[in-house]
Amino acid sequence: MNEAQHGAELAFQEGWKDGGYEEELVPRGPFRFSAALDYMARSENECLFYVNQNRVYKWIEAENERVLVEISGGPEDRTVRLRFLDEAAQEKPQARLAAARYVWEWFDLGTDLDVFYRLAESDLLLGPLTDRFYGLRCIGIPDLFEALCWAILGQQINLAFAYTLKRRFVESYGASMAWDGRTYWTFPTPETIAGLSVTDLTPLQLTSKKAEYVLETAARMADGRLTKERLLRLGDAQAVERELTAIRGIGPWTAHYVMMRCLRLPSAFPAGDVGLQNAVKHLLGMDSKPKPAELHRLAAGWSGFEAYATFYLWRVLY
Repeated sequence: MNEAQHGAELAFQEGWKDGGYEEELVPRGPFRFSAALDYMARSENECLFYVNQNRVYKWIEAENERVLVEISGGPEDRTVRLRFLDEAAQEKPQARLAAARYVWEWFDLGTDLDVFYRLAESDLLLGPLTDRFYGLRCIGIPDLFEALCWAILGQQINLAFAYTLKRRFVESYGASMAWDGRTYWTFPTPETIAGLSVTDLTPLQLTSKKAEYVLETAARMADGRLTKERLLRLGDAQAVERELTAIRGIGPWTAHYVMMRCLRLPSAFPAGDVGLQNAVKHLLGMDSKPKPAELHRLAAGWSGFEAYATFYLWRVLY
């Protein structure tokens, strides 16, 4: 465990309160559960969690454990509460711990936003956004295969259709369970997808190229050539980008998206992202979208928080 990982583990241990039937997670720095909830409710076509009455319901698979969890806000909107809906989890401390770790990472509760907010105070773009979205964390995708597939599926299509493709993919090859009249899903495993062919995936309306990219990614993860742990050990963002872009179908945009949403590298910056460009165009009243080089100039003062700046700018559009 490196120094950064050790610090993250200490933050989790300090913020996790296990009550058996229920748990509470106390984030570092400013947080509003309602800000996370607003973001997570952006698509009714989401298939991997369900938002209802200020709560999020998810069947979590983590560290070989699967538990159904209700996630809600704690006192004054400043903490996260987990309630385990399947009774078996109440008797399994390791399952509760795995679920708590997953949610902690999913909601990025270990990042202290005070530092980011101080940086943003005098920034023309970010200052107003930190007021508007105060307490919002960069909602992530803890599972590397899910993050890579979501990025590949979303290449060169609109967000609505990307959600449709994900639903078809998950409901065709993921695991499911029923509770209280609703079906909950987990994302397909690399091992399951690696055993498929292009002709299995194209009926879902994946292009042949996207199907090939998903299959190659699955094969690399299934045989251990590609793992989240290996990428995190590289440490340096440029080294991670080189590793990811060596995989067919993963370009700089996909690499930085995964670095941002899954690997939590704070300097990840998908400057070629159309949504990011549109957000900046809108906020600055520009006639045309800024080019990546111009975005890098704008981001000169965001060092160490490029990923968070990107997420807040995206939030303007979605």
